[in-house]
Amino acid sequence: MRILLVEDDALLGDGLKAGLSQAGFAVDWVCDAMAADAALAAEPFAAVVLDWNLPRGDGLSLLKRLRERRLSTPVLMLTARDALEDRITGLDAGADDYLVKPIALGELAARLRALLRRAAGRSDPLYQHGELVLNPATHTVTLAGQPLACAGREFDLLALLISQPGRPMSREQIEAALYGWGEELESNAVEVHVHHLRKKLGSDWIKTLRGVGYMLNPAKAEAAP
Repeated sequence: MRILLVEDDALLGDGLKAGLSQAGFAVDWVCDAMAADAALAAEPFAAVVLDWNLPRGDGLSLLKRLRERRLSTPVLMLTARDALEDRITGLDAGADDYLVKPIALGELAARLRALLRRAAGRSDPLYQHGELVLNPATHTVTLAGQPLACAGREFDLLALLISQPGRPMSREQIEAALYGWGEELESNAVEVHVHHLRKKLGSDWIKTLRGVGYMLNPAKAEAAP
């Protein structure tokens, strides 16, 4: 899933981007409030990791503007402010979660996964579609109880499709959700990943809706035990 990281500390930002990328997120990183505002107006993001103290505006004011515009993207605020009043202020301004520095990368990734579940109206940490089960936390997939090896982008694409049951996604939507700024992207990258997944899952697991996009075969969901 594609995440916007808003953090002006170069060392911290670099570490968070690298760590979240290793955890399976596609991360775009900006260093000030105005750049974040422009990015959110132009691109779709699954969630935002937002520092409170920023150049060219502050995170709290940016958050308030986003909520005034009815942007429902989950926001996790990062700050060195650990006073109870500050946490209350951030949450009441529209933050969905709050993490005080210094930050443990594992906890940040887990909190983001929880935010994404809640945004999708889910409570189960596992995604299941019939006999297919995907665990975002451990980056594992099983089919009919047997482990299924998926390379990085294959896993990301499968996670995206299984999180959108019954909803076809176009190639453009998939690219926007899985690839960050500056990443090398071949014109047929999505088709290649779909092809590889079909070889592993079976050709009928991923449906192509001509002129629309891709989705997991709804009939496969009926095979759930």
